Amino acid sequence: MSGAVAPSPDPGTSGSREFPFSDEDFHLIATTLRDWAGIHLADNKKPLVYSRLAKRLRALGQSSFTSYCNFVLSDAGSGERDHFLAALTTNVTAFFREEHHFQMLARDVAPELVARARAGGRVRLWSAACSTGQEAYCIAMTLIEACPDIHRHDVRILATDIDTTVLATASEGRYQVAAQTGLDPARRAKFFDEHADGSISARDDLKRLIAFRPLNLMASWPVSGPFDVIFCRNVAIYFERETQAQIWSRFAELLAPGGALYIGHSERVANETGIGLKSAGITAYRKTAGPGFRT
Repeated sequence: MSGAVAPSPDPGTSGSREFPFSDEDFHLIATTLRDWAGIHLADNKKPLVYSRLAKRLRALGQSSFTSYCNFVLSDAGSGERDHFLAALTTNVTAFFREEHHFQMLARDVAPELVARARAGGRVRLWSAACSTGQEAYCIAMTLIEACPDIHRHDVRILATDIDTTVLATASEGRYQVAAQTGLDPARRAKFFDEHADGSISARDDLKRLIAFRPLNLMASWPVSGPFDVIFCRNVAIYFERETQAQIWSRFAELLAPGGALYIGHSERVANETGIGLKSAGITAYRKTAGPGFRT
């Protein structure tokens, strides 16, 4: 999940808006989004919030943002909360985005994981905030290329996101032409079926490695770990610094000794040594305790 949206003119100065939208409405929405998803909305995002949520007001027949907020926060509006979050989160992803991470995974981490798996060990990877799934499928492709017999071993990828709409796309594994950016022809032919409309769908050998599940990074994490690899990229940029620090610390606790953490190109882990991590490349970290760590 990533992609900042540039401020745009307020869609409706007083008297021209379709729905009344006060500063109080915006601040309630911003507070709710921060509490539910950890995402910080600056004041200049008010036009963005209006344009995205106005669609939900129309769909529900709401007459104002005040009435919509009251509904979302009520027991009766619990089913609307997924739509609220989906409207206000930005899902931008691509196959092999920030490709150096997958090169590092193949070169520095996969050989250790393959050796352990072939010796009967357990290997677990996590694509946190997986959006529409391309990242998780890229992890699976990288592992299969490193270990063609991987399905004979105890290797699994957990892929999670707060947005159940994008998870549905990820689980289906079918992508239109515009969503295929970054996928080279050789991998497309090897791992995907092509359809007459130009779309592609992930084959079972990819899907069998991945479990797609809903998960809110700001809530409890129903995962046991430890994980050998965690990808969480271009998500923490939307969090305030204190929240970022909490997320990085929780990831570090779940990493196995020598485990790898990959984050987004504009993100950094503060106090990395204090939480047991050490830089291992561009926006990549390894857990320092135990065997398998490389300086």
